[in-house]
Amino acid sequence: MEILNNFSLKNYNTFGIEAKAEQFVAVHSVSELKSILEQNKNQKKFVLGGGSNMLLTKNIEALVIHIDLKGKKILKEDADYVWVESQAGENWHQFVLWAIDQNFGGLENMSLIPGNVGTTPVQNIGAYGTEIKDTFVSCDAINIESLEMRTFNKEECNFGYRESIFKNEVKDQYIITSVVFKLTKQNHKINTSYGDITAELAKNNITTPGLKDVSNAVIAIRKSKLPDPAELGNSGSFFKNPILLKSDFEKIHQNFPEMRFFDISETEVKIPAGWLIEQAGLKGKRFGDAGIHKNQALVLVNYGGATGQEILDVSKTVQDTVFNTFGIHIEAEVNII
Repeated sequence: MEILNNFSLKNYNTFGIEAKAEQFVAVHSVSELKSILEQNKNQKKFVLGGGSNMLLTKNIEALVIHIDLKGKKILKEDADYVWVESQAGENWHQFVLWAIDQNFGGLENMSLIPGNVGTTPVQNIGAYGTEIKDTFVSCDAINIESLEMRTFNKEECNFGYRESIFKNEVKDQYIITSVVFKLTKQNHKINTSYGDITAELAKNNITTPGLKDVSNAVIAIRKSKLPDPAELGNSGSFFKNPILLKSDFEKIHQNFPEMRFFDISETEVKIPAGWLIEQAGLKGKRFGDAGIHKNQALVLVNYGGATGQEILDVSKTVQDTVFNTFGIHIEAEVNII
């Protein structure tokens, strides 16, 4: 393990933002991670996974620890289910494809989401009707101060919409090192409830889809709407879909009867943030080298030379415009650094 000074993070964040780490080290095992934490107890630390859910607006004046733990294994299985453990540094999409190749079900709707396995519980990532919490069993994490390992079960993680204990109660206290998922081996729960998936399957004349069919449909949809970070810097969906009390929503809905919404409980509705941004006239708008993607209004992009601050300024313009238009506040899903 070599600690590097004044290290460029441009290739370590999917926005492709040029920012420097005061110090940088990549760790490839739990023992290496413990060693680095122990040797640098009094130093400020910044934990870096796949770099897909953050916007760097400045240099990182800290020791950046890149979690590069690799490996996956089957812990146990029965006739119906398999319990699979993945190390935190595994690429999420590659892990999903591996599971599908083994005929393990439950992750296929989350194909092509950028990032690594270790950060998936932090956000409780989700797409097309599924979330991490649906298959999550537990994760192992190391306490940054005490260096003690702890296992968090599903209940302890306090999962919510793009929320978990790791974003709230124990934020910056733990580093996730591995995650365990419970996946189906047969009688897969194929979820094609989203219209986009249904339409994509119909286009390919697939009437009884399997895991691979759903995954391929999701990949095709995402590729048609979302830019590849390798070609155009972005972090996927930049904003959360706002959740409103039905009583508040009904007042807004009277003024905007065409507004799309989804019931999520007896008292709450979710509104597609992309629809709000598009209807506010911002889809495809460009501000220098930063902008809103032409195919998906939820995605902010770096056309090449944008700074993190410039992208942050665009995000604030989006938030202000949506609020001024609809009276609805949309929050960033991406971590602003």
